[in-house]
Amino acid sequence: MDDEGASTSSASDSETQHHESAAAEHGLESVKRKLCRLVASSLSVTVPGLDVEPMLEVSKPGFGDYQCNNALSLFSSLRGTGTNFQNPRSIGQTILNNLPSSDIVESTSVAGPGYVNIVISSDWIAKMIQDMLIYGIKTWAPTMPVNRVIVDFSSPNIAKEMHVGHIRSTIIGDALARMLEFANVEVLRRNHVGDWGTQFGMLIEFLFEQFPNWKEVGNQAIEDLQSFYKASKIKFDDESSGFKAKAKQAVVRLQQGEDRYRAAWEKICQISHNEFDSVYKRLGVELEEKGESFYNPYIPPVLEELTNKGLITKSEGAQVISIAGQKSPLIVVKRDGGFNYASTDLAALWYRLNVERAEWIVYVTDVGQKQHFHKFFSAASMAGWLPDQNEKEYPKTTHVGFGLVLGLDGKRFRTRCSEVVRLVDLLDEAKSRCKEELIGRLTENGKIADWTVDELDTTSEAIGLGAVKYADLKNNRLTDYTFSFDKMLSDKGNTAVYLQYAHARICSIIRKANKDIEELKTKASITFVHADERALGLHVIRFQEVVEQACADLLPHYLCDYLYSLSEAFSKFYASCQVVGSPEEASRLLLCHATAVVMRQCFNLLGITPVYKL
Repeated sequence: MDDEGASTSSASDSETQHHESAAAEHGLESVKRKLCRLVASSLSVTVPGLDVEPMLEVSKPGFGDYQCNNALSLFSSLRGTGTNFQNPRSIGQTILNNLPSSDIVESTSVAGPGYVNIVISSDWIAKMIQDMLIYGIKTWAPTMPVNRVIVDFSSPNIAKEMHVGHIRSTIIGDALARMLEFANVEVLRRNHVGDWGTQFGMLIEFLFEQFPNWKEVGNQAIEDLQSFYKASKIKFDDESSGFKAKAKQAVVRLQQGEDRYRAAWEKICQISHNEFDSVYKRLGVELEEKGESFYNPYIPPVLEELTNKGLITKSEGAQVISIAGQKSPLIVVKRDGGFNYASTDLAALWYRLNVERAEWIVYVTDVGQKQHFHKFFSAASMAGWLPDQNEKEYPKTTHVGFGLVLGLDGKRFRTRCSEVVRLVDLLDEAKSRCKEELIGRLTENGKIADWTVDELDTTSEAIGLGAVKYADLKNNRLTDYTFSFDKMLSDKGNTAVYLQYAHARICSIIRKANKDIEELKTKASITFVHADERALGLHVIRFQEVVEQACADLLPHYLCDYLYSLSEAFSKFYASCQVVGSPEEASRLLLCHATAVVMRQCFNLLGITPVYKL
């Protein structure tokens, strides 16, 4: 009995090691990276002694699968050097001739002035997909040059309700964190909330005046924190009330750590945290808060270090760091002796580099803060904390800027009363509109009886919130975008709703076949009979290189573009290739399943919950 158990265990361990080994083998490089290695090898023989980066891109339809474009630029640089190349095409032909043999490549050709077209082996594409289905989508995770990254995003101010202005930082930051986590990077998700400063003296003093027994009253005193903030701000701005002086004194007492003021500050922060957490939970966003107050104790020693290095000087009563090429310096201590964003940011960066040992710190804020981050990063480089703004060296910092959310009038998105749109209201409306549309569609099709109340609610939430996220992420983050419920909730074109329907349709096809997909993975094989199914298979395996590029450039819209084109490729395949009941049913079901797996992974990286039934 023991021997049998040992034998079974040994076989199981062996099988596990085999799977892990195979997973590692197939997860090392994307298709494009593998081809780049082949091209690089060829270039080293074609132009020995020259360090040439492979120029490889996806081909246009009809010209192979990938295209090497090095010939033209190489001919320009080699002209007049006495080489034997007569024209770019001769270089292209030499690159082709020197390509190492590989089971990846099915055929090659030279086109036009010297483009080297490469056709990928159909058998290899099929094997890549089959291996992914067996060993998991994680085997297609890209490899990043760093192990630990901090993504600083969302960062609302305490005592102010989250509004539409916070949505881009929250959604973009979460997508970037998800992408890097998928690439096996340890991501520290940081919420650098504004929880320190003048406004807290104002809020605390107003709390004491309005509710002398605030401890007994509890949260009821400031249940509506937004209204409480507005009322305190009105009094603070009234110069005749004498309230401003009291508020400033309250800040001093808070910073000195007086128990009463500290307790009031903690109460206000906790109420804000509860409101923030409810929004984050709904969006499926995870964050660890380290606000301005956390870094406050580190500011004096950091400023002392910068002073000792001769970087801080006095200017008009303030302490500043002069930045080359900038008209105005980086102010690190205000005239009144108070600290500011720059001093907090410097302290936070010191902590992140020296305590948390981050190799890459990514700051997700609007493009309007670009100049601040340029000065801040330059000061860190001057201090020797960072390489001299060299993007290829680590540790490094990156500002991920994004544009504005605009209304249909082309101005900042606001309510009809010119108020900033509350984020919770925006999410509620997206869900409500989606639910109304879904119920109408199901009623019209006679399928409403097949749905429970809970299914309608969760599906509407998933589609509605996913639509809001996708409408943001599908744009290049650097541009402004116009917020339109009608466009984002449309089931036509490049929208999350269209993609959800495409995914649900694939799931429906697989259910209709009534086959055991897990069994098919090991007993059936993928073969390409029709051009459209090969085209779909090729698109599926390009997932890895797209994620790799999106991580490197910190641009989530690459994933959105890929996801939309993948769904279009599937639609074309399904229109021309019968799945259920065809001689190729098993192969095509596996291809359908692989498409759905990749779509779900894209949804996950974008923070969107997929639906399986619509």
